[in-house]
Amino acid sequence: MEKQWVILPQSDEKVISHLQDVLKLEPTLANLLAQRGITNYDEAKTFFRPELSQLHDPFLMKDMDKAVERIENAINRREKILVYGDYDVDGTTAVALVYSFLKKLYSEVDFYIPDRYKEGYGISVQGIDFAAKSGYKLVIALDCGIKAVDKIEYARSKGVDFIIGDHHRPGDEIPKAVAVLDPKRVDCEYPYKELSGCGVGFKMIQAYSQNNTFPFDDLNEYLDLVVVAIASDIVPITGENRILAYYGLQRLNSNPRPGIEAILEYTSFKKVRPRNVEDGDYIYNKELTVSDLVFQIGPRINAAGRIESGRNSVELLVSQTLDEAYSFAKKINELNTERRTLDSEITEEAMTVIEEDPEDDSKLSTIVFNPDWSKGVIGIVASRLIESHYRPTIVFTKSNGLLTASCRSVQNFDIYDAIDHCSELLEHFGGHKYAAGFSLKPENLDAFRAKFEQYVKDNISEQSLTPEITIDADIHLNEINNKFYRILRQFAPFGPGNMAPVFVTTDVMDTGSARVVGKNHLKLEVVHANISGYPLPAIAFQQADKLPIIKGQGLTFSICYHLEENEWNGQKNLQLNMKDIKPDTEA
Repeated sequence: MEKQWVILPQSDEKVISHLQDVLKLEPTLANLLAQRGITNYDEAKTFFRPELSQLHDPFLMKDMDKAVERIENAINRREKILVYGDYDVDGTTAVALVYSFLKKLYSEVDFYIPDRYKEGYGISVQGIDFAAKSGYKLVIALDCGIKAVDKIEYARSKGVDFIIGDHHRPGDEIPKAVAVLDPKRVDCEYPYKELSGCGVGFKMIQAYSQNNTFPFDDLNEYLDLVVVAIASDIVPITGENRILAYYGLQRLNSNPRPGIEAILEYTSFKKVRPRNVEDGDYIYNKELTVSDLVFQIGPRINAAGRIESGRNSVELLVSQTLDEAYSFAKKINELNTERRTLDSEITEEAMTVIEEDPEDDSKLSTIVFNPDWSKGVIGIVASRLIESHYRPTIVFTKSNGLLTASCRSVQNFDIYDAIDHCSELLEHFGGHKYAAGFSLKPENLDAFRAKFEQYVKDNISEQSLTPEITIDADIHLNEINNKFYRILRQFAPFGPGNMAPVFVTTDVMDTGSARVVGKNHLKLEVVHANISGYPLPAIAFQQADKLPIIKGQGLTFSICYHLEENEWNGQKNLQLNMKDIKPDTEA
């Protein structure tokens, strides 16, 4: 699929010059900082060395005082407390965090994860009935509940109080819970709006600790859960999230909880020393990054809720010993293997549906349906379909008499707004700008298809239908060296709002080593044409079709790439991870 390269404009020259002077940086690195809104030494210090003391006062969040007071009253009155959360990574980490915190203070606490297939997303009638029947007077709902107006009324009729801790966009009416914590509430003046659901849970235990004069250092053990949620839920790594992610990664790399340590046994990470030996040194053979959480940890934690029960993930994350954690990690890894098989099979079937649709070429959205597809993986399938058919995508299956959908979007198109436009046809919906979910009655499917497609045609731009690669800077290969990379690494943690820098370099040549490796990858070394310099190794995943562009005497081409460190046989070398390759006539 052809991709458009968009090079960000260079920042203000005065700002770049000032940053060069006060930080002793090269112009390219100073420009990268300026692009991220950093204009002076103090802002750079905050960016490179964030402090936990910079976290906002949790009581700035609306209803936080009510939430803390209700929890304190529940403990004082010896009421049973149920921590309730969604079955995805954000929900299960949030439940593990709040449950394990409260369990240290109070014995009458348990947790509840709804069944994806029997109960669906969010607060369920079954969950409320369980709480009432089991004598729970207070339920703390995390990563869900902001639109559960009717469910909260039902809970009140059963004598069950709710505290809601969510981060999704509210509807027109806020549920009448004891407290509703959500920085996206219109009437909430909390300074940072992009917390994960687990992040909202962290702010709640921070507020409780603050109100009861517990030392903040006691909360450090929960930061690994927060960063796993931040990475997996793909929230912006800016502001408060950057601080939490920065220290969460430090925790993971020096003293991970048993559940994380156990699940890492099934990844490429290998433990090289026992925990707590050399403070600040890595336990593993390489540093855990946000990318590792997204691609290695998150999918495994998610798999439990997709295939069987998210309760397994919480049990893993709250395990107190490695032996206990290993039993859950083994099961979760097996579920992840099953998830991958389902994902692959259903994606292939969905691609066939698209290819056999005679009207597909005239559509600006993808909507596919099969009543037998697994509800647990249709969100992943939607993401896969966007990789090949770049347009807003909805994948439907059937569950409990309703059609259930997972949605994914493309750049600069708000799929939540698109679904909201069709809300009169839906039973319920929720989500974010780029990912959402909903359900509807089968008889409404055709009407929904037509209305959604028309909304897309009326509101999407042509630019949004072409995948873009945003490029931070045009640089010369000779700028790249170990010092440059060492400083670049300090821009991490990377993620939305602070993506790993992408560079473009034009007029480069292959040294003659270009070859296809694996099934569909390119391996090569590049140098500038007619300019002396050391060749740099490069890898281009899933781009074997680009070999004719680069293979040939005197051919020059342009590349855009991340800079990374590759380790092979104990040796570490800088490597270009190429996102795209174009002949110089097209770049």
